[in-house]
Amino acid sequence: MKIFIVGVGLIGGSLALDIKDAFKNAIIYGIDNNDKHLTKAKELHIIDEITTIEDVIDADIVIVSIPVNTSLKVIPEILNNVSDNCLVMDVGSTKTQICEIIKNHPKRRNFLATHPIAGTEFSGPSAALKKLYNGKTNIICEVEKTAFKLQEKALEIFSKLGMRIRYMDAKSHDKHIAYVSHLSHISSFMLGKTVIEKEKNERDIFDMAGSGFASTVRLAKSSPEMWTPIFEQNKENVIETLDEYIHNLKHFRELLKDNNFSEIHAEMKNTNHIKQILNGIQEITLL
Repeated sequence: MKIFIVGVGLIGGSLALDIKDAFKNAIIYGIDNNDKHLTKAKELHIIDEITTIEDVIDADIVIVSIPVNTSLKVIPEILNNVSDNCLVMDVGSTKTQICEIIKNHPKRRNFLATHPIAGTEFSGPSAALKKLYNGKTNIICEVEKTAFKLQEKALEIFSKLGMRIRYMDAKSHDKHIAYVSHLSHISSFMLGKTVIEKEKNERDIFDMAGSGFASTVRLAKSSPEMWTPIFEQNKENVIETLDEYIHNLKHFRELLKDNNFSEIHAEMKNTNHIKQILNGIQEITLL
């Protein structure tokens, strides 16, 4: 089975590692516009061979794991060149634009829009991890537009990698992911920015930063090259979530100004309910 990974960083590289473990007959071919990434991926045995987009005609499966703006150009090009029996999947964090771009492509049936909800704040092939996807949710959009035999091929991979599957339309995906992922990254980036600016005047601030700060600002280490296009493609939904978030921040600020600490306590108490929600998600994941 010939599997081509376009983008051999954290996401694509981690998929490659797990697919190699799960499918002993898999040969992994790497494609990346960064030659150093390709060399490193081969050194780490993430990929078996280095190749190019022109060679995807020989692929059984192509997995596209590159910034979402680049995907809009690359995926139609890949579909132009693959065989009728090849499955092409993307794993990007936005789905509406790519589904719109390829909706009338002659080989639309070969494409499956997916989004594994997994990752870390690190990037590049050295960040690739085995078992990254085990127990994680994988959202599949517009599944009905993919040939059934190719759906089965994809589901076999997801099952062996231990992923849970959710089906969703592309617009709903982008709206929901703006709340649970994109807003989290913006909050982390802006917290990091605020502290860096303050640190110019108060050199001791990082010495006092504990685990709470580290965990909250962790996502600020994520790749701007990956996240800027995500914010651009999901701009409307991100602005809506930011408006709600800013409203809540302003409300909290007013409560502080008014010394209304009983209401602050009540709001935090109500928000503690998120523990039950997240615990429920973890329990489902372990089943």
